[in-house]
Amino acid sequence: MTNLNQTKVTTGKVRLSYANVWEPKSINGGKEKYSCSIIIPKTDTRTIEKIERAIKAAIERDLGKFGGKMPNMNAIKLPLRDGDIEKDDGAYRDAYFVNANSLTAPQIVDRNVEPIIDRSEVYSGVYARVSLNFYAFNVNGNRGVACGLGNIQKLSDGDPLGGRFNASDDFDIYGDDDEEDFLS
Repeated sequence: MTNLNQTKVTTGKVRLSYANVWEPKSINGGKEKYSCSIIIPKTDTRTIEKIERAIKAAIERDLGKFGGKMPNMNAIKLPLRDGDIEKDDGAYRDAYFVNANSLTAPQIVDRNVEPIIDRSEVYSGVYARVSLNFYAFNVNGNRGVACGLGNIQKLSDGDPLGGRFNASDDFDIYGDDDEEDFLS
């Protein structure tokens, strides 16, 4: 029997994208969930191997969802995907990714495992470690393995993804002298 520890993974340094980690969001009218895409560099073979083992463990633990026998891996949905093949986005180049979600909010902490309160600190583009849990599903003919979002530990800032910019980058604190006269 497979235990939870075999289906749980804590990643190495990854990048968050589509980070809906502060407020749950409904996708296509479904239940509101916390979610993000976890971008894993292909060079992080340790994290990739841990995820592959966790996927296999989730299938073995829940064989009943696959009729009691090991499914053809090409015939089911798997969470570990190749960014070079599936995404036309530079952030996913030379990387794998998993989409993770949860009905409950993740704990979001800093390097010292202290809670992060300022929501602007964790965003799409930030580098982090993430705990994930893999589980099998068989719903309405869709069979495979999904990825549950656990907790997030921010490691460092990164360039924001999705067109988000910091106000300090957009505005000079001294203003533009040419703009002062527009109300005169």
